[in-house]
Amino acid sequence: MFRPTSTRAALVVLAALGLPAQAQERFAVEEATIAGVREALTAGRISCRTLMQTYLDRIAAYDQAGPKLAAIRAVNQQALRQAEAFDRDPDRRASAPLACVPLVLKDNYNTAELPTTGGSASLAGAQPAKDAFAVAKLRAAGAIVLAKANLQEFAQGGVSVSSLGGQVRNPYDLTRTPGGSSGGTGAAVAANLALAGMGSDTVNSIRSPASANNLVGLRATQGLISLSGIMPVSKTQDAIGPITRTVADAAALLQAMAGPDPDDPLTAPSAGKVPESYAAFLKPDALKGARLGVVKALFGTKPEHAEVNRVMQQALDALEAAGATLVTIEDPAFEANRLNAENDVQTYEFKALFNQYLATIPNAPHRDLAGIIASGQYHKAALEKFFAGAEARQDGMAEPEYRARLERIAAFKAHVAALFDAERLDALIYPLQKRLVVPIGELNQADRNGIVAGLTGFPAIDVPAGFSAPGETAPLGVPVGLDLLGRPWSEGRLLGLAYAFEQATRLRRPPASTPPLPSPAR
Repeated sequence: MFRPTSTRAALVVLAALGLPAQAQERFAVEEATIAGVREALTAGRISCRTLMQTYLDRIAAYDQAGPKLAAIRAVNQQALRQAEAFDRDPDRRASAPLACVPLVLKDNYNTAELPTTGGSASLAGAQPAKDAFAVAKLRAAGAIVLAKANLQEFAQGGVSVSSLGGQVRNPYDLTRTPGGSSGGTGAAVAANLALAGMGSDTVNSIRSPASANNLVGLRATQGLISLSGIMPVSKTQDAIGPITRTVADAAALLQAMAGPDPDDPLTAPSAGKVPESYAAFLKPDALKGARLGVVKALFGTKPEHAEVNRVMQQALDALEAAGATLVTIEDPAFEANRLNAENDVQTYEFKALFNQYLATIPNAPHRDLAGIIASGQYHKAALEKFFAGAEARQDGMAEPEYRARLERIAAFKAHVAALFDAERLDALIYPLQKRLVVPIGELNQADRNGIVAGLTGFPAIDVPAGFSAPGETAPLGVPVGLDLLGRPWSEGRLLGLAYAFEQATRLRRPPASTPPLPSPAR
């Protein structure tokens, strides 16, 4: 783990790079944005190396020390050298849209300089030969991989606990989980341990940590971003996307990744679907005249749902005040528990896809799921049931029930598309989680609604909706997220709606558990 740098050492580095000695004092990384970093770099108020070191200092102070978030699995030992290369090349720094953006990647993204483990002790040291396609595109745009994030092991669950990284803590309430499975990414971005991050989403797993950590989480239309080099769960349901503190940052990361990949046939339909600028959709009046369907079946009715419902009502009022028309959708087809039980295909697809993935890792400690199970080197309480079900299927994708589920998924997808047309909707809205994120120690985050996007493959974005009432362990309250689900390839419109809501409400707040670090003594 990197240790905090001294002021004297930082000044020596700045002088060697020809940058003002006072630069590090002029820029606060807390709540920094991609645009803000770009402006500061251009103005010489910060160097790329100082930016990177400041985040490393925060990781050292808050991840394994202080509140011990356990959000970071490993830091990139080459990050500072890569940052210095930017400082020596002002032309590249000026031209790259994501110049010197420090990213934390969920540890199911292949990276050339860091192992990809899925958070599992069974895959400790597993080193891919090259970056995932999306990671390569982010690097080409100028981003730097600062660290790999802890996660729910193998992206299988919603509380973000793993045998290799332990339990991730929610920075807003250290007694609670951060959602999942991309909870390490969510906690790290919320706590300002990185500028932005990347997650994956098979059912809820980008938007659950966004909801639980007062962040923006975007699950793109399936096929808009390549899954090449991403540790798989389900070819039917998997998607990846950004987790950020602002909608504008999510748009910038999406711009860098979106589009076809010759090695991923599922991305072929994205050709011609990527606009020249997602940022062009970010207008503060985008909600005026929008028609938003409020899906009543995705709201809870029990006492444990009361706080989320209270926050959601405030969000609905804000949407109307910003000019949106709300349309009540009474439709039992959206009942999330039934959709999960009857249509989810993860156990049918996982074993074959995962074994194929392991075959691409040159030094994988185990060559198949059976070997991992036999090793016992995984979080048994969280994974044993799923592993047993997946391994027991001889050929899950040949089973009649699997084909029946695919047919039901297709029917549901058509049903949702028809609803959009019939009601002339721009988006559907609902809480991503009907209840607050659960306390540490529980192994399941009940009452999540992400399955609607997971089955349809339609894009969905989660934005901060507010906080529960403050409590002894949650001084700001526990975050609650609003999900907006759109038509396929409507990311621009969704980003615009989310941006207008964000600008109208300004609900993003940094957690109290990870404040700015004291300035080092001179």
